[in-house]
Amino acid sequence: MKNMGSIMKQAQKIQAEMARVQDELSRKTVEASAGGGMVTVVANGKQEIISVKIEPEVVTSGDIEMIQDLVLAAVNEALKKSQEMTTEEMRKITGGLNIPGLGSF
Repeated sequence: MKNMGSIMKQAQKIQAEMARVQDELSRKTVEASAGGGMVTVVANGKQEIISVKIEPEVVTSGDIEMIQDLVLAAVNEALKKSQEMTTEEMRKITGGLNIPGLGSF
């Protein structure tokens, strides 16, 4: 039973560390762009889009399909970078163990 108490303490420690990292990730950001910087998207570590910047030249071109494609590409890249950042931070907690579900919360 003494061993079970040790395991429970370790689990509580990891849970507290995960909560701290999740809080930190909500404040960390990544940036991605498309079209040579014509569209820039910023996302946080919780896979939330924080901002989208579209250069005026893109809008004045009037090419709606191109704008949509650039926004989509930049958003997808920002989310990918955000997920990678989250996965890396969670690996630090788990000592490199790949525990399903920890990288996405």
